[in-house]
Amino acid sequence: MDKLLINGPSKIEGEIRISGSKNSALPILASGLLSKGSVRIGNLPHLNDVTTMIELLSCLGVDLLIDEKLGVELNAEKITQFTAPYELVKTMRASILVLGPLLARLGKARVSFPGGCAIGSRPVDLHLRGFEALGATVTVESGFIEAVVDGRLKGAHIFMDKVTVGGTENILMAATLAEGRSIIENAAREPEVVDLANCLNAMGAKISGIGTDKLIIDGVEELHGCDYDVMSDRIEAGTFLVAAAATRGWIKVKDVDPHSLEAVLAKLEEAGAKMTVGDDWIRLDMEGRKPIAVDIRTAPYPAFPTDMQAQFTAMNSVATGVSTVVETIFENRLIQVHEMNRMGANIRIEGNTAIVEGCETLTAAPVMASDLRASASLVIAGLCANGATLVDRIYHIDRGYECIEEKMQLLGASIRRIPGRLSNEQSEQSS
Repeated sequence: MDKLLINGPSKIEGEIRISGSKNSALPILASGLLSKGSVRIGNLPHLNDVTTMIELLSCLGVDLLIDEKLGVELNAEKITQFTAPYELVKTMRASILVLGPLLARLGKARVSFPGGCAIGSRPVDLHLRGFEALGATVTVESGFIEAVVDGRLKGAHIFMDKVTVGGTENILMAATLAEGRSIIENAAREPEVVDLANCLNAMGAKISGIGTDKLIIDGVEELHGCDYDVMSDRIEAGTFLVAAAATRGWIKVKDVDPHSLEAVLAKLEEAGAKMTVGDDWIRLDMEGRKPIAVDIRTAPYPAFPTDMQAQFTAMNSVATGVSTVVETIFENRLIQVHEMNRMGANIRIEGNTAIVEGCETLTAAPVMASDLRASASLVIAGLCANGATLVDRIYHIDRGYECIEEKMQLLGASIRRIPGRLSNEQSEQSS
């Protein structure tokens, strides 16, 4: 199992291009199942989750062409498979996003319960209630979700009693091919949902209210092909910005929409960073100063994103002052705090709140990543620590950050990947 070795302290300084968004790429790849034409999707990040989704689509019978830049051309005209197998779904929660498109195209879908990060309960009941409202019969048996409909789905008025990104995306995709008008109330407003809706409209869907909490979908009989580039990864951009702030450095992140990060940028300014933005870039400069502790409370977009909580907790651990970090989305997403405390951080947990008392510096220690964003926070902590920090179980970070050690090296960090030993099975496969 690979590890990251970080020699600190390191100061992040320089410019970096931001990759395509994983959280946008996965639903957009799944949306290719809705079209009978060829759909080309570009600006995909080189990530394990993207590869898994491509493998899943291939397993379902989608014809795929992949170019040297990992642009993917999908043709789902002849798909007949409607089962997403456990072997692929178990590694990635976003696999559930093929359920809506398969149901809308084939009239039936069977998807194993999904896996992914262990950051808390993320029930799929809102997805399933949405499909039932559209006229599907949904059953759960032997670890599989099965949905069937006689003929086409029927438009419906759907109120989401909790804001859910995945649920909004799944129901939105299904509704594009439903008969009549569907309305999704209390829909998620995240930029990745907007990106998916724009892609669906490029394929011939009729979606209005994009970017609001009320999506209106007038169903069409079929979707056609399109050529679409996914948006840049706002969470990757935010992670590098926080790394520069925590290490008292400077950074310019390029190919990113500053509007998608307004809540994060406001908190970085509050932390003492000098911020400047352009149409597709953000520059942060600490001018050598230590960050000031900032209070954080996660909530659905456009409020502060849960996917940036762990990184700010790491920054607060070396900031001036005391801060509170309140996690309202996932109950286990403060789990990285225990590893940070092993590095000398002064953080205590009270329910869903972390009270962080900033210290002068951290001390290197072997640490273990528990989920995707927690692993990013441990990298930031390692950059701030004195000595050599070894981050284990970095397969989590590889799910969401493209070549993180190479990008950090370009920004001045002393970081490298240490390959894990191959198991006997892996050795046989590689020979």
